[in-house]
Amino acid sequence: MHFLRNLIILFLICIAIKINLCVPTIPSSLKTLPIDGHFDFKQVHHAAKDFGNRYSFLPSAVLHPKSASDIATTVKHIWEMGPGSHLTVAARGHGHSLQGQAQAHRGVVINMESLQGPKMKVHTGNFPHVDVSGSELWINILYETLKHGLAPKSWTDYLHLTVGGTLSNAGISGQAFRHGPQISNVRQLEVVTGKGEVVNCSEKQNSDLFYSVLGGLGQFGIITRARISLEPAPKMVKWIRVLYTDFATFAKDQEMLISGESTFDYTEGFVIINRTGLLNNWRSSFNSNDSAQASHFKSDGRTLFCLELAKYFNPEEMAIVNQEIMTSLSQLNHIPSTLFQSQVSYIEFLDRVHISEIKLRSKGLWEVPHPWLNLLIPRSNIHIFAQLVFGNILTNTSNGPILIYPVNKSKWDNRTSVVLPEEDVFYLVAFLSSAAPSSTGSDGLEHILSQNKRILELCEIDGLGVKQYLPHYSTNGEWRSHFGPQWEAFVHRKSTYDPLAILAPGQRIFQKGFG
Repeated sequence: MHFLRNLIILFLICIAIKINLCVPTIPSSLKTLPIDGHFDFKQVHHAAKDFGNRYSFLPSAVLHPKSASDIATTVKHIWEMGPGSHLTVAARGHGHSLQGQAQAHRGVVINMESLQGPKMKVHTGNFPHVDVSGSELWINILYETLKHGLAPKSWTDYLHLTVGGTLSNAGISGQAFRHGPQISNVRQLEVVTGKGEVVNCSEKQNSDLFYSVLGGLGQFGIITRARISLEPAPKMVKWIRVLYTDFATFAKDQEMLISGESTFDYTEGFVIINRTGLLNNWRSSFNSNDSAQASHFKSDGRTLFCLELAKYFNPEEMAIVNQEIMTSLSQLNHIPSTLFQSQVSYIEFLDRVHISEIKLRSKGLWEVPHPWLNLLIPRSNIHIFAQLVFGNILTNTSNGPILIYPVNKSKWDNRTSVVLPEEDVFYLVAFLSSAAPSSTGSDGLEHILSQNKRILELCEIDGLGVKQYLPHYSTNGEWRSHFGPQWEAFVHRKSTYDPLAILAPGQRIFQKGFG
């Protein structure tokens, strides 16, 4: 009887130990920090989720800051605790990271959307700009700056992202060929470093920190404010799509459009494989220049390439703009019957992906796993890549869009932390897949991850010189390979601004206390 009772007690102790291992320990010292915001030690589960829906790491606490000072106080306190605390800090904006980058296992997640402070302020004049919080959404910046007839120069395709989030990566869309990514259009930052210091930085002030943070994957500081360059905003957009069957012709036209003075303000491309009724689907939003021919066009079983273009204009310029567009389109070698056009407002064009989000949310298809793969591929190898992947590894595009378009490296500042291919022109190729929950078929997570792995292995075996955008690796060796000759500079910057590796633990580049 005593033996049975002792066995039960031992069993209950083991259960208690397991439960304790699963529940994050709460550092009592956090509760006494002099901050204007507050910590939440109970409602933390939301901070263990992100858009990727593949990783879930519970933090010990979530900080809801009211100011940059609250963030600095928290980070400095953890810095002063030393490496023995094992506490790390992750800044979480709109939760759009893909692989747990904004999570902090048993650490502190900072809910950047709680951040208050000076209101967004637009400055007009010869060098227009807007001062914003690092937690501000780009869609809100668009609405506010348009009140002054201005707008940022460079965007992402999806605007419901925070400034701090996109600037920590790069921020790329179809305007990048002309203006560069968003990180090329920033004048000044306010940053909280891994030592808990609040630092203003720019090209001329604390410039090393400024360029470290831009594209720095959150490794060197948390962006709490930013000064973004602006330009006069148009009111309307001519939105155009055309199709190609031959990749070489498609790529040649794209590269022609981004060289020199292009008529268009935005250019992107898509790969479409085995899609039924493609042009009929376009009719809901676009007008065909040749409806009779378009109605007979068959997209089933084919690999097609879509060139998407946009020309910004104001109503009084319509006649001139139409002529410019006709002249530019006449130089392209697309399938004539596949020319589709639409005319929309500037806001409607820039916020186009949000319409898709609303539809997907209504069907319960937004909060699913998103095993995205984003690659930057040198121009010299894009034809090899396309031949090996499109129609071979990938036999349909039903799991999500595939973007493909070239950008000019000259528009990227090589002083930032972002890692690029070693050629003057390179392509962004983005596999934006959504996985069906619980599926074991071709739309399931495991199948898509297997495809991604095959694509990456192909790039490695064939030596295509590919770099990942929004990178995520598991080992230090993989990160070293990613950074290549920039690795030593990256490590030096880390040891300078976050020597205990407190920040951005979700990237898994450095372990706390590495320095």
